[in-house]
Amino acid sequence: MNTFLKRLLILLAIVALGLFLYSTFVENIFSPRLSPKDSAKLELNDLNLTVEYNRPSKRERDVFGALVPFDKVWRTGANEATTFETNKDLIIDGIKLPKGKYTIWTVPMQDSWRVMFNSRQYKWGVNEKMEPMWDPNYDVLEIETPTIPLDTTVEKFTIAFDNTTGNLKLTMAWDATKIEVPIEEAPIKNQ
Repeated sequence: MNTFLKRLLILLAIVALGLFLYSTFVENIFSPRLSPKDSAKLELNDLNLTVEYNRPSKRERDVFGALVPFDKVWRTGANEATTFETNKDLIIDGIKLPKGKYTIWTVPMQDSWRVMFNSRQYKWGVNEKMEPMWDPNYDVLEIETPTIPLDTTVEKFTIAFDNTTGNLKLTMAWDATKIEVPIEEAPIKNQ
Protein backbone atom coordinates (compact mmCIF):
# COMPACT_ATOMS: atom_id res chain seq x y z
CA MET A 1 0.00 0.00 0.00
CA ASN A 2 1.39 3.38 -0.88
CA THR A 3 2.03 6.12 1.70
CA PHE A 4 -0.77 8.40 0.46
CA LEU A 5 -3.42 5.70 0.87
CA LYS A 6 -2.17 4.83 4.38
CA ARG A 7 -2.34 8.49 5.45
CA LEU A 8 -5.81 8.84 3.97
CA LEU A 9 -7.08 5.78 5.86
CA ILE A 10 -5.54 7.05 9.13
CA LEU A 11 -7.15 10.48 8.60
CA LEU A 12 -10.56 8.93 7.90
CA ALA A 13 -10.26 6.74 11.02
CA ILE A 14 -9.43 9.79 13.14
CA VAL A 15 -12.41 11.73 11.73
CA ALA A 16 -14.74 8.78 12.37
CA LEU A 17 -13.44 8.41 15.94
CA GLY A 18 -13.88 12.14 16.50
CA LEU A 19 -17.51 12.06 15.30
CA PHE A 20 -18.21 9.04 17.49
CA LEU A 21 -16.72 10.72 20.59
CA TYR A 22 -18.52 14.01 19.87
CA SER A 23 -21.81 12.16 19.45
CA THR A 24 -21.33 10.16 22.64
CA PHE A 25 -20.03 12.83 25.03
CA VAL A 26 -21.23 16.19 23.67
CA GLU A 27 -24.41 15.81 21.64
CA ASN A 28 -25.95 12.62 20.43
CA ILE A 29 -26.30 13.55 16.77
CA PHE A 30 -27.86 10.18 16.00
CA SER A 31 -30.73 10.37 18.48
CA PRO A 32 -34.02 12.11 17.66
CA ARG A 33 -34.47 15.69 18.90
CA LEU A 34 -36.62 16.23 21.99
CA SER A 35 -38.34 19.08 20.12
CA PRO A 36 -38.40 17.96 16.48
CA LYS A 37 -38.64 20.38 13.58
CA ASP A 38 -41.95 20.64 11.78
CA SER A 39 -43.75 22.93 9.37
CA ALA A 40 -47.25 24.09 8.54
CA LYS A 41 -48.01 24.98 4.94
CA LEU A 42 -51.01 26.40 3.16
CA GLU A 43 -51.49 26.75 -0.58
CA LEU A 44 -54.77 28.49 -1.34
CA ASN A 45 -55.18 29.64 -4.95
CA ASP A 46 -51.96 31.66 -5.42
CA LEU A 47 -51.41 32.34 -1.68
CA ASN A 48 -48.55 30.36 -0.12
CA LEU A 49 -47.95 30.45 3.63
CA THR A 50 -45.29 28.50 5.53
CA VAL A 51 -44.40 28.24 9.21
CA GLU A 52 -41.19 26.47 10.29
CA TYR A 53 -40.98 25.65 14.00
CA ASN A 54 -39.89 23.16 16.65
CA ARG A 55 -42.37 21.10 18.68
CA PRO A 56 -41.64 20.76 22.40
CA SER A 57 -43.63 18.11 24.29
CA LYS A 58 -45.65 18.52 27.47
CA ARG A 59 -44.17 15.36 29.07
CA GLU A 60 -46.37 15.65 32.20
CA ARG A 61 -45.14 19.19 32.89
CA ASP A 62 -47.23 22.26 33.66
CA VAL A 63 -46.82 24.36 30.52
CA PHE A 64 -48.36 27.86 30.55
CA GLY A 65 -47.63 29.83 33.70
CA ALA A 66 -44.76 27.43 34.57
CA LEU A 67 -42.52 26.01 31.80
CA VAL A 68 -43.61 28.96 29.62
CA PRO A 69 -44.08 31.86 32.08
CA PHE A 70 -47.03 34.20 31.74
CA ASP A 71 -46.39 37.80 30.67
CA LYS A 72 -42.92 37.13 29.20
CA VAL A 73 -41.82 36.89 25.57
CA TRP A 74 -41.64 33.28 24.36
CA ARG A 75 -39.81 32.08 21.25
CA THR A 76 -43.02 30.23 20.28
CA GLY A 77 -41.68 26.70 20.23
CA ALA A 78 -38.19 25.43 20.98
CA ASN A 79 -34.67 25.67 19.58
CA GLU A 80 -34.55 27.90 16.47
CA ALA A 81 -36.84 30.92 16.24
CA THR A 82 -40.20 30.13 14.59
CA THR A 83 -40.51 31.61 11.09
CA PHE A 84 -43.57 32.65 9.06
CA GLU A 85 -43.37 33.31 5.33
CA THR A 86 -45.98 34.71 2.95
CA ASN A 87 -45.79 35.38 -0.78
CA LYS A 88 -48.65 37.93 -0.61
CA ASP A 89 -49.50 40.95 1.54
CA LEU A 90 -51.84 39.91 4.36
CA ILE A 91 -54.30 41.51 6.73
CA ILE A 92 -53.91 40.09 10.24
CA ASP A 93 -56.62 41.20 12.63
CA GLY A 94 -57.13 44.35 10.55
CA ILE A 95 -53.41 45.22 10.26
CA LYS A 96 -51.38 44.89 7.05
CA LEU A 97 -48.43 42.49 7.01
CA PRO A 98 -46.32 42.92 3.85
CA LYS A 99 -45.22 39.80 1.99
CA GLY A 100 -41.93 38.40 3.26
CA LYS A 101 -40.37 36.25 5.96
CA TYR A 102 -40.83 36.96 9.66
CA THR A 103 -40.12 35.42 13.03
CA ILE A 104 -43.07 34.87 15.36
CA TRP A 105 -42.80 35.74 19.04
CA THR A 106 -45.58 35.47 21.60
CA VAL A 107 -46.39 36.61 25.12
CA PRO A 108 -48.71 34.02 26.68
CA MET A 109 -50.99 35.54 29.31
CA GLN A 110 -53.74 34.05 31.44
CA ASP A 111 -56.66 34.90 29.11
CA SER A 112 -54.95 36.08 25.91
CA TRP A 113 -51.66 36.08 24.00
CA ARG A 114 -49.77 38.87 22.30
CA VAL A 115 -48.45 37.71 18.91
CA MET A 116 -45.62 39.62 17.23
CA PHE A 117 -44.40 39.28 13.63
CA ASN A 118 -40.77 40.42 13.60
CA SER A 119 -38.82 41.23 10.41
CA ARG A 120 -35.46 40.15 11.82
CA GLN A 121 -34.19 36.59 11.26
CA TYR A 122 -32.54 35.02 14.30
CA LYS A 123 -30.24 31.99 14.21
CA TRP A 124 -31.66 30.70 17.49
CA GLY A 125 -34.62 31.45 19.73
CA VAL A 126 -32.75 32.25 22.96
CA ASN A 127 -29.30 33.46 23.99
CA GLU A 128 -26.85 31.76 26.35
CA LYS A 129 -28.83 33.09 29.36
CA MET A 130 -32.01 31.45 27.95
CA GLU A 131 -33.51 34.89 27.24
CA PRO A 132 -35.47 35.36 24.00
CA MET A 133 -33.34 36.89 21.24
CA TRP A 134 -36.37 38.94 20.13
CA ASP A 135 -35.68 42.61 19.36
CA PRO A 136 -38.94 44.63 19.58
CA ASN A 137 -37.50 47.30 17.26
CA TYR A 138 -38.10 44.88 14.37
CA ASP A 139 -41.75 44.13 15.16
CA VAL A 140 -43.83 44.82 12.07
CA LEU A 141 -47.15 43.79 13.58
CA GLU A 142 -48.47 42.98 17.04
CA ILE A 143 -51.93 41.72 17.95
CA GLU A 144 -53.61 40.32 21.03
CA THR A 145 -55.86 37.28 20.71
CA PRO A 146 -57.91 35.46 23.36
CA THR A 147 -56.99 31.97 24.53
CA ILE A 148 -59.38 29.12 23.83
CA PRO A 149 -59.47 26.40 26.52
CA LEU A 150 -59.37 22.88 25.10
CA ASP A 151 -61.17 19.79 26.42
CA THR A 152 -58.26 17.57 25.38
CA THR A 153 -54.52 17.82 26.00
CA VAL A 154 -52.22 18.60 23.08
CA GLU A 155 -48.98 16.75 23.92
CA LYS A 156 -46.74 18.44 21.31
CA PHE A 157 -46.84 22.16 20.57
CA THR A 158 -48.68 22.45 17.25
CA ILE A 159 -48.97 25.26 14.70
CA ALA A 160 -51.45 24.83 11.85
CA PHE A 161 -53.57 26.70 9.33
CA ASP A 162 -57.34 26.33 9.65
CA ASN A 163 -59.59 27.30 6.75
CA THR A 164 -62.50 24.94 7.47
CA THR A 165 -65.06 27.75 7.65
CA GLY A 166 -63.56 29.90 4.87
CA ASN A 167 -62.12 32.24 7.52
CA LEU A 168 -58.39 31.50 7.48
CA LYS A 169 -56.64 31.29 10.84
CA LEU A 170 -53.14 30.50 12.03
CA THR A 171 -53.62 28.32 15.12
CA MET A 172 -51.24 27.45 17.94
CA ALA A 173 -52.11 24.78 20.49
CA TRP A 174 -50.33 23.12 23.40
CA ASP A 175 -51.45 21.48 26.61
CA ALA A 176 -55.07 22.67 27.12
CA THR A 177 -54.69 26.06 25.36
CA LYS A 178 -55.24 27.22 21.79
CA ILE A 179 -55.08 30.60 20.07
CA GLU A 180 -56.25 31.69 16.62
CA VAL A 181 -54.71 34.48 14.54
CA PRO A 182 -57.13 35.64 11.80
CA ILE A 183 -55.51 35.99 8.35
CA GLU A 184 -56.86 37.51 5.13
CA GLU A 185 -55.17 38.21 1.85
CA ALA A 186 -54.78 41.97 1.45
CA PRO A 187 -56.87 43.44 -1.35
CA ILE A 188 -54.91 44.42 -4.44
CA LYS A 189 -55.15 48.14 -5.05
CA ASN A 190 -55.89 49.30 -8.60
CA GLN A 191 -52.92 50.99 -10.16
